[in-house]
Amino acid sequence: MKANLFLRTKEIKGEEIVEIKIWQVTKTTDKPHGVKFSLVYIKGEERLIGYDNAEGKGYHRHFLDKIEPYRFIDIWKLLNDFKKDLRKLRGRDWDED
Repeated sequence: MKANLFLRTKEIKGEEIVEIKIWQVTKTTDKPHGVKFSLVYIKGEERLIGYDNAEGKGYHRHFLDKIEPYRFIDIWKLLNDFKKDLRKLRGRDWDED
């Protein structure tokens, strides 16, 4: 199966970038939910938050200088967890001006 884009957004405000990319892909041992994703928050050219499942690395989360496994449940929880991390760092909702 070819990767089908499910969601893609990119928001740039000053030196901040919030980008979300989610694809539907064939289920494999590497992507057992049939989902490939990359969610990132960059400020001043530094990635502060990232959720992804890059080839061979499994589901994981970058938060500041830490990388840890991420327990993927579904896309909605992924988006919610990412939004919570954004609020933690920014002190407000990511879609506010």
